[in-house]
Amino acid sequence: MSLLEIQGLSKSFRGLRALNDVTIDVAEGEIVGIIGANGAGKTTLFNCITGAFPPDSGRVTLDGADITGAKMHRLARAGLVRTFQLMRPFATVTALENVTIAVQSRGVRPERRARDEAAELIARTGLDAWADAASGSLPTAVQKRLELTRALAMRPRVLLLDEVLAGLVPSEREPVLDLLAELRREEGVTMLFIEHIMAAVRRLSDRVVMMDQGTVLARGNVDDVLADPRVIEAYLGKEYGDAA
Repeated sequence: MSLLEIQGLSKSFRGLRALNDVTIDVAEGEIVGIIGANGAGKTTLFNCITGAFPPDSGRVTLDGADITGAKMHRLARAGLVRTFQLMRPFATVTALENVTIAVQSRGVRPERRARDEAAELIARTGLDAWADAASGSLPTAVQKRLELTRALAMRPRVLLLDEVLAGLVPSEREPVLDLLAELRREEGVTMLFIEHIMAAVRRLSDRVVMMDQGTVLARGNVDDVLADPRVIEAYLGKEYGDAA
């Protein structure tokens, strides 16, 4: 049985079908990448998985338990945590305080213990230099890392990553990719991630799902999906196919 199962999810907004019978399974310890053009339904899928939008039909199960429509705080307690493409830190408090709040949300007490755990996470994700800076003043690359650190503070079993590399230059991406690979290797964290950077998709993914206009167009191992003529035509473009 898969750890995370998305079965036949559909969602419409004012008659526009954003998701159409989407089915994806993710095994424990697996990393599955989701690719597709803007508007393909990827973030809507994450919103339906995490209860931000109730699906019109279909269901989501986590370790066999039906979590369809469950609120994000309940899902976090169950071990399913997501990041957001648009970062959502508490802008007026420091990076360390942001992560401490996330640790405390798991019920960790007293505050000193939560703060010590937050400091360890910040060191692990390379945020030491910005620990005492107001989160709203941090550069985009640092805020991206803070968003990931806050998610890790929840100790996820399943981590949903929504374009965690967006806006980063190659030198900024590498530490994040190294950390994600380490999380799977050392802690067995299962991941479902949305990404447009094909080098990252190739590096991290065990399998890839390509979405187009709210449906799953292709799925399978990375090389097969990226070489699929339908994927090249709908998303990657002829130039990518010629280069590959």
